[in-house]
Amino acid sequence: MVGLMAPFTIELDFKRGVLHPCNNIIQRHLSDMRGTYLDEAATEEAIEGGDPLLYEVYQYDVPFENGQLLVVTSIIQPGKVGDEYYMTKGHFHEKEETAEVYVGLRGRGYLLLETRGGEFKALPVEPGTVTYIPPYWAHRMVNTGQEEFIFFGVYPADAGHNYGEIEVRGFSKVVVERDGQPTLVPNPKREER
Repeated sequence: MVGLMAPFTIELDFKRGVLHPCNNIIQRHLSDMRGTYLDEAATEEAIEGGDPLLYEVYQYDVPFENGQLLVVTSIIQPGKVGDEYYMTKGHFHEKEETAEVYVGLRGRGYLLLETRGGEFKALPVEPGTVTYIPPYWAHRMVNTGQEEFIFFGVYPADAGHNYGEIEVRGFSKVVVERDGQPTLVPNPKREER
């Protein structure tokens, strides 16, 4: 066989949410997500006040080819922009026929999912929750707790990420704080279109 890859092990630190060794760390600050949050004034104020780190992804890269699997951990910080909780960018896969699995490790939040046809789901995630993201669903994680929200993910290495559509249209619902509780509300930006 040509190019046979050797098996390997990596360590998952369940408490800190990091992989070791890790050959790819992605950090997303609020400035990387301009236009994502409803309150644009609060977004700009927070960016000018220090541009907070919203989340990190620890990824052990393997060849980005059919048959390979990527393993990642993501750590979403606690916090809000306006009354909207910190979240990931959200994406479809470039290869839309690919699925993904998330396992909650620490903290709590929601997995938001939506199809192009408008079907929407919000699944609660906490330690021990295993969520399955079927093909053709956009997905985003939201930290609704007071501590880091950490989850483990596995998906095909060649799935790719299509962030563009979500950057433009967002999800049909957003998670905001109302009376001290996370609440799903219609995305007013969707109604403007």
